[in-house]
Amino acid sequence: MRVMFAALLLAASPAVTAPMVGVAEANTAAAITRIRALNPRLNAVIAIDPTALDQARALDAAPLRGGLHGLPILVKDNVDMAGPLPTTAGSLALKHNVTGRDAPFVARLRAAGAVLLGKTNLSEWANIRADASISGWSAVGGQTRNPHALSRNTCGSSSGSGAAVAAQMVDAAIGTETDGSITCPAAINGIVGLKPTVGLVSRTHVVPISHSQDTAGPMTRDVRTAARLLTVMAGSDPADPATKEADSRKTDYAAALRPDALKGARIGVLRWATGWHAGVDARLEAALAVLKAQGAVLVDITAAPNRREIGPNEFIVLLTELKADLGAYLASTPATVKTRTLADVIAFNRANAATELGLFGQDTFEKAQATSGLADPAYLKARETSLRAAGRDGIDKMLADAKVEALVAPTAAPAWFIDPVNGDQAPGGGAGGLAAVAGYPHLTVPMGGVRGLPVGLSFIGPAWSEARLLALGYAFEQAAPAMKLIPTMVQTVEEAAEVQALFAPAKR
Repeated sequence: MRVMFAALLLAASPAVTAPMVGVAEANTAAAITRIRALNPRLNAVIAIDPTALDQARALDAAPLRGGLHGLPILVKDNVDMAGPLPTTAGSLALKHNVTGRDAPFVARLRAAGAVLLGKTNLSEWANIRADASISGWSAVGGQTRNPHALSRNTCGSSSGSGAAVAAQMVDAAIGTETDGSITCPAAINGIVGLKPTVGLVSRTHVVPISHSQDTAGPMTRDVRTAARLLTVMAGSDPADPATKEADSRKTDYAAALRPDALKGARIGVLRWATGWHAGVDARLEAALAVLKAQGAVLVDITAAPNRREIGPNEFIVLLTELKADLGAYLASTPATVKTRTLADVIAFNRANAATELGLFGQDTFEKAQATSGLADPAYLKARETSLRAAGRDGIDKMLADAKVEALVAPTAAPAWFIDPVNGDQAPGGGAGGLAAVAGYPHLTVPMGGVRGLPVGLSFIGPAWSEARLLALGYAFEQAAPAMKLIPTMVQTVEEAAEVQALFAPAKR
């Protein structure tokens, strides 16, 4: 399999960028070839849009339409996309949800010349159905597998987007995040992921969890591609009040990239977010050495915010908003969709337990159904408390006290085993939850690997600081190209050459 994978990369490179006749079709056909060859082992892609080649040919027959001309993009299957494919969120309850509409940011991508290639697998319902879930699994798409070791998890919920980009099926995919669902799968699959400021990108026609924390964002092979996508995706949407500032805040993010952006930058190192994995700590020290060599001034931050205020209160917010927000989305779906409320989905899962509940339950859904609504004083207080603790008393305070412009920390642990008995067994770590709850931007960039499994370096900043975070991440990426791992599609880490050499007996 490793030989076939390498041959595919050589024979069908995705790096066709010149705006010439036929480029869109060539890019799209090459991506489809890679998906068909690799996806049976990865389950990263739920479906290829049968109109994809027609889209590409139409682009080739017309004048250049925008900065993404001919770029095939995969979209997480909780985002509405015009065409024949349903938006399922991974659930059989939505298998007939052919909405015939583009989410506004998808329409922006299409207008900029992107080819909307198909839908990626995800953790079902964006990993909010049950506490003891298996990230990367959905009833519609099956279990997504990590291209660096097929027995390992992809994290979630944007599992398929992360795996597809890592396996070089495409240069770019779309993920969504409520808390960690872009940045964790990006880091664990060894790619770039950006969770924008909540309100920079519209959430209209995206299957929701929480209007306080949900956002879509780019997942890409490099920082420049993420910046190009964000430049197109960002913008105000009258149907999403959170985006009222987006037009005034957005910029050309790719134009702001420069290789010397780290020179003189004061960056806070979240030492309190380390110490939970020796291998990850070693990769962090190597990454910090790169930052220093590029002229960054590093300031250690050892005092953590009061995270005990954040977690329990965030959970109340997510449960309450899930019931309200998902109900509003379901009410807008075609009449072919019979589940119109969260209660309907719970009932559907019970009636189809063999396919939907065979691996884990729906206890989180049931807790959300028991909530009392958006006017509940307990919910309102929980939102105020978690937002303050993560934002003003969290990220904002650390930035101000240390007099730094950005924070860095490890993004997540190396990929854990796919475990159908115990569910996810992630060892934790990282600091991305603060950015998720505060609604602030969070960029992760590859910083090497542990025994062949990728890990990422997080850049976190205040609201609307995407341009600066991307510039810092780009400068780091340019200075450390060897920190990007190429997936080998081995079944287990033990098959990797590095580990085999360590496992072999000493010569006598």
